[in-house]
Amino acid sequence: MYKDLYRQIGYTFRDETLLELAMRHPSYGADNNQRLEFLGDAVLQLCISDRLYRHYSFVREGEMTTFRQKLVCEQALAAVARDIGLGSYLRMEHGLAEAGGRTHDGPLSDAMEALLAAVYLDGGFSSAMEVVNRLWENRDWKDLQKTDSKSALQEWTQAHLGTTPEYTVIGESGPPHDRTFSVVCRLSNGMETRAEGKSKKKAELAAAAQAFETVRGLQD
Repeated sequence: MYKDLYRQIGYTFRDETLLELAMRHPSYGADNNQRLEFLGDAVLQLCISDRLYRHYSFVREGEMTTFRQKLVCEQALAAVARDIGLGSYLRMEHGLAEAGGRTHDGPLSDAMEALLAAVYLDGGFSSAMEVVNRLWENRDWKDLQKTDSKSALQEWTQAHLGTTPEYTVIGESGPPHDRTFSVVCRLSNGMETRAEGKSKKKAELAAAAQAFETVRGLQD
């Protein structure tokens, strides 16, 4: 029954009753996932904090709380749940299910937290961390690169190349009220990336994001 879910999350339960409990919405009865949801919230907070600390050294202390909140909010949890098809496993009162309850952000986000708690109880923190790393791998990077890719790239180039990136506008197009800017980002190691944006800043951020994605790949 849960074979595809196991594949999606990269984890197989030893005690499947924990997973079954995690999929029980409060409307299904007294034996439901609310306690697991409470635990899962704390597990996710720690896992995301660990990811931010280990993988995003360029994020300043004051920004870490903001980024974490974006990654653990109801909408983010519901989006992850949809990606792995979690709604199809939810058990809830028939009327609520018929009204689309399995697709609503609230039940999905609660079930996602309950699922992480179940993984934690079944396999320990390392297993929960692996699941979070798998499911949030691209989500946190996409959010962070949109926010501060220039700072991230500059920190990397200063540490590894002893220089800073150079940005040059190489083209403009469109009418005055709707300009598009083309920017090239050059690193001292010869790498170049090009991107477009509706402002010079947006174009620079996009070019920096491409460059940083590349150097991160080389580093890995």
